Amino acid sequence: MEKVQLFEAKARLSELVDRAEAGREVVITRRGRAVARIVPTRRGSGRREVDRDAIVDEIEAFARTVKVKARFSLKKLIEAGRK
Repeated sequence: MEKVQLFEAKARLSELVDRAEAGREVVITRRGRAVARIVPTRRGSGRREVDRDAIVDEIEAFARTVKVKARFSLKKLIEAGRK
């Protein structure tokens, strides 16, 4: 999810609409506060096309909010999940 200031959104509206069309969400802010969103519309079938960049952006944003306090072994976690 990308954030842009209102004055910048006015100048780049076509580009922001293209991003929404590709499945990405854009938040427009005024004085640092979110005031609007440009989001993709749903397709007629109700099924959304997959936008890998948008998914990666969401995962990265989530990862920044999570704090891991203990050491762990990814290999051990994977093996435990297979049992």
